[in-house]
Amino acid sequence: MNIWRNVANALVVPEIRNRVLFVFGAFAVFVVMVYVQVPFVNISQWQSILASGQFLNFIGFLSGGALQHFSVIAMGITPYINASIIMQLMTIVFPNIKEMMQHGGEEGRRIVGLYTRWLTIVLAIAQATAMVFMLNRAHVFLRSDLFYLVMVVLTLTAGTVWLMWLGEQITDKGIGNGVSLIIFVGIILRYPTYFSQTLQLGEKGGLNVLGLVIFGLIAVLSLISIVFMYQGQRRVPVQYAKRVVGRKVYGGRSTYIPLRLNNAGVISIIFAISILLLPQQLSSWAQQGGVAWMQPVVQWIALYFNYGSLLYNLVYFVLVVAFTFFYSSVVLQIQDIGESLKKQGGFIPGIRPGKPTTDYLQKILVRITAVAAVYLGLLAILPNVTQSLTHITTFYLGSTSLLIVVGVALDTMTQIEARLAMRDYRGFIKQ
Repeated sequence: MNIWRNVANALVVPEIRNRVLFVFGAFAVFVVMVYVQVPFVNISQWQSILASGQFLNFIGFLSGGALQHFSVIAMGITPYINASIIMQLMTIVFPNIKEMMQHGGEEGRRIVGLYTRWLTIVLAIAQATAMVFMLNRAHVFLRSDLFYLVMVVLTLTAGTVWLMWLGEQITDKGIGNGVSLIIFVGIILRYPTYFSQTLQLGEKGGLNVLGLVIFGLIAVLSLISIVFMYQGQRRVPVQYAKRVVGRKVYGGRSTYIPLRLNNAGVISIIFAISILLLPQQLSSWAQQGGVAWMQPVVQWIALYFNYGSLLYNLVYFVLVVAFTFFYSSVVLQIQDIGESLKKQGGFIPGIRPGKPTTDYLQKILVRITAVAAVYLGLLAILPNVTQSLTHITTFYLGSTSLLIVVGVALDTMTQIEARLAMRDYRGFIKQ
């Protein structure tokens, strides 16, 4: 009952109510755009290409089915995500970008955001051009003149730019991170289709009760574990020394550094699955195109590295673990934390400031990242294990989608709680 009371309190506050209504209005516009199709597309040929590989289906899953309909937003928000990741990685190569992001204030963030937008446009044009070129060779388009192909490239690019703009509007005028919410609603849109396909299979006698029960238990346990993993953190105690200025005593307070258990989020799984599924999609196109020199590679992939094979799952697990360690080291700069503590007069009890503090924090980060990496690796191969145990192939229990849905939901609830707390309301989440 407290949850419903809090929901009522949130809707009573005009500012929060308007923000929530704006988010749902943006969702409605997004759903409409999913079904605005690019003209002169051979849908039957396009569906056969989608059925030939998992890579395009994975991209389409994050776009709410826009890719399956070949709509004007078929590429989704993926170029913007790639641009944001590249900008984060660029902080390692170019320290001035890192300085601008951390200490540049509002102006620095504005400039970095501008760079990210321009990089998004470049990546969108490159992705759309490659996509149109390959699909034109596969006879997906009913027209193949240069004017039409350029129009399709510009349309797909404009669709991605529009989604980027919509995400920024949601962040500005709504609640939560706009880009994350667009991905969130895109994933949610696919679940009704999965449910209906599963029910149809059940009506035809293609499901057994035991498999359905096992599937339900795995889904519930996965959600619970993801919530714990997402909110889990290692709190490192920090003490600030006392300072006497005149007759007043400053400092002396105790706090902690919250090191999140999963600093890589869902990025490591996205990297790994993109690397794994791309060779399969390329081999499928090579087979359809009759490329002779690629046939031995195509046969080897089909025999030993097909989706769900032992080698596939093993490589998938190793890639997720490796990317989790890599991306955690990029996101969390332990050296900066150690230097910041030293400047502010803080220290970890029993650890000397400076390099010993940095080494101590690095050791903790390696340990918690190892736990998160193994967990994410197991979660990544969970869909394949689930399908082999339950034989349910119509409902894809994706680790990536579960992480995104749970993470975005928790972040949005936390932001709503913070806005309620500003007005002396009790939030959704109890501390």
